[in-house]
Amino acid sequence: MDLVDRHMQPRVEDALGWARVVMLHGARQSGKTTLARAVVESRGGTYISLDDEAQRSLAEADPITYLVSQRHPLAVDEVQLGGDRLIRAVKQLVDAERTPGRFLLTGSTDFLTVPNISESLAGRVQVFRLSPLSEAELAGTRPTEIDQWFEGAPRLAPVTPIDRDEYLARLCRGGYPEAAGLDSSARRRWFRSYIDTVVQRDIAALADIRKTATLPALLQWTAGLTSSQINLSDAARKLQTSRPAITSYFEWLHTVFLVHELPAWTRSLTSRPARRPKYHLTDSGLAASLLGADPDSLAPPTATATGPLLETFAANEISRQLSASDRHVRLSHYRDSHDREIDLILESDDGGVVAVEIKATRSPTSDQIHRLAWLRDKLNAVAPGSFRAGVLLHTGEQSGRIGERLYLRPINCLWAQ
Repeated sequence: MDLVDRHMQPRVEDALGWARVVMLHGARQSGKTTLARAVVESRGGTYISLDDEAQRSLAEADPITYLVSQRHPLAVDEVQLGGDRLIRAVKQLVDAERTPGRFLLTGSTDFLTVPNISESLAGRVQVFRLSPLSEAELAGTRPTEIDQWFEGAPRLAPVTPIDRDEYLARLCRGGYPEAAGLDSSARRRWFRSYIDTVVQRDIAALADIRKTATLPALLQWTAGLTSSQINLSDAARKLQTSRPAITSYFEWLHTVFLVHELPAWTRSLTSRPARRPKYHLTDSGLAASLLGADPDSLAPPTATATGPLLETFAANEISRQLSASDRHVRLSHYRDSHDREIDLILESDDGGVVAVEIKATRSPTSDQIHRLAWLRDKLNAVAPGSFRAGVLLHTGEQSGRIGERLYLRPINCLWAQ
């Protein structure tokens, strides 16, 4: 597919102007290499990849000499493969010379949780997470919908409607750049190869995991529960593996950015909130592939996977847009002892709250927004002014205000211009 402008690029370039080290991590094949190469080459710098065994051997043998011999700014791709010694060499160099923008590091594992890297570069590094392509990036738009929600007065701009089948096609396609342009058959093969690569190259190379075959099975089990709370004891029983082993394997799925956690959200509300986090696979196309789902199988009203996959699709779009935004927002979910659930809670640093429900229906009703109204009223009582908007996203065409600070919006308002 054609090169797509990444919304993260201006933030990375800005950080190189003041931070000594910039870290860009995210799932393998999410576009980190393309972005890192473009940024450093535009500045007359150098790009190297530690996926190249020859380069990795040179870096491991004498990391200081290797790093200073390159033209800066220097992009080091898949830096986790160089291990703690290479990171410590970066620290030594940037401590000796405090010039900003010397290193742009990328990695396919969470830089802060890889066990063989003990040095966090705290105070020296600005960390960004690059996800697969958002729908807004694919559309070439920079929508302001989420900002309007926080401003408390969405303009409710009309959007060109797309039908439910188009939503299903988009969620099955996902956002991985290499997979986005493939037909459905080739995309399924690509995802199978992708999972094998992540398990064998990224996880097995860094973790002491003896039953690597359990990881794809665990990921498939998780895909079947995407957008849900997860009980790992159930996974251990189903996969006939010990609970401690399953817990460790699941943490590795986090580390390589295949699973995204939404913590439980609470304020001083009257009902006891659930404490368990909720999980999404970080790409709806990957989740659909693992489940053997395609747009045709998801189209019938009786298809049970459609709702959870569509929720994952929309939640990922919101998360991807926020990661490239200057607005710092925490994402979580809400569920209490009365089984009141809200799919997404967005909370900004100033305490502003936006609540989002995601429905696969083309005909939303006022009854489907009652949980948002309940939360609005509760927050009005305990933290007046903090509830900015409640939004019901759906696959139909309806758009408008349906109550005080409550709105109906088509899902594609997130990327339509």
